[in-house]
Amino acid sequence: MRNFAAFPLLALPVLVYNLVALTLEGGFSAVDAHARMTEGLFTIRMASNVDWPVTLGDLFLAAALVVLFIELLKSTTSRGVAIVNHALSMILFIICLIQFLLAPAFATSTFFLITLMVLLDVLAGFIVTIVAARRDIDFAGSDA
Repeated sequence: MRNFAAFPLLALPVLVYNLVALTLEGGFSAVDAHARMTEGLFTIRMASNVDWPVTLGDLFLAAALVVLFIELLKSTTSRGVAIVNHALSMILFIICLIQFLLAPAFATSTFFLITLMVLLDVLAGFIVTIVAARRDIDFAGSDA
């Protein structure tokens, strides 16, 4: 279980997006990824009597936001495994950035927002770790 705690959970939405991109004709170089992400899957009738079309991109973003929330909760732990998680999250961000910049199938708003969530996870993880370490140093200094 300890090894699993180091795994960046935001890799899951990135992995699923990669699987969807690879199923497109042309794989990573597919230019119709935007069409796949914005195509309506179903509609929900709202109380205002308007239909809300839900797309695959919407589902990806909703799932990624839930995972980001869990990752932010994980970053508040001060265990040694958190450092490994931060490093793996940074590697994941670099992979996402390279895919977004170089692969046409990843040049969508959906993948950009997932990449932004990975960046926020990296930043939040480092900031929480630094604040916790500073608090521990201040607390240890007050004992002397």
